[in-house]
Amino acid sequence: MLTVVPTRSKTAVFLTAGWHNLAMLNFPVAPGLLEPYLPAGTELDFWHGRPYLSVVGFQFVRCAVLGIPLWLHQQFEEVNLRFYVIRPMPEGPRRGVVFIREIAPKRLISVAARWFYNEKYVTMPMRHRIEESGVQYEWWHAGRWNGLSIVTGAAALAPVCGTEEDFIAEHYWGYSKQRDGGTIEYEVEHPPWRVAPGQSATYDCDVEAVYGKAFVPYLREPTSAFVADGSPVLVRRGTRLGA
Repeated sequence: MLTVVPTRSKTAVFLTAGWHNLAMLNFPVAPGLLEPYLPAGTELDFWHGRPYLSVVGFQFVRCAVLGIPLWLHQQFEEVNLRFYVIRPMPEGPRRGVVFIREIAPKRLISVAARWFYNEKYVTMPMRHRIEESGVQYEWWHAGRWNGLSIVTGAAALAPVCGTEEDFIAEHYWGYSKQRDGGTIEYEVEHPPWRVAPGQSATYDCDVEAVYGKAFVPYLREPTSAFVADGSPVLVRRGTRLGA
């Protein structure tokens, strides 16, 4: 059963799917790097005084949009670059994510995400490998395979509140900066994920070509890496916060 984060009102369901075997590589960055991407109405969220970028690869399965299964898009990979924000609210801050770039192998997914949320999707050939000892995700760009991988050793457990695993994995809101300066907020519902720490991780990416020159100094060696088991998810229609 899905865990629903309480809100004053619910919008209609936009997408249902399963997100599984989430490989999360994490990089502390300077706040100035992220400020141009910060949606109006949100603030940077910090872990031990620094904002973080994460490169996240995962399996996207059993996808349905507006209740209609996408039969040719039932299983594929995604790799996204994201950072963490809060939106202050009277009942307490909403912890959310902002996506800088999302890579998927299915063009329809990229087009729909750009159209409905102005999310920064691009389409590239992709592949993955899931083993008991770890996960790997790769994408083809500029004539070669780029990729990330994590080797795990310990069993996956629910993250303890206040830990780095909790900070990275537990978010139930998404925020998307719009072309006119406004913000779209959307809710994501899923049960808490179990997380296994990475014993080792690799990240091999042409960062400048995929994300831009400003990210090159930061997206080198991750300071931490986790694998979350994932679950079914429900994404609600976005609402506009204002221009």
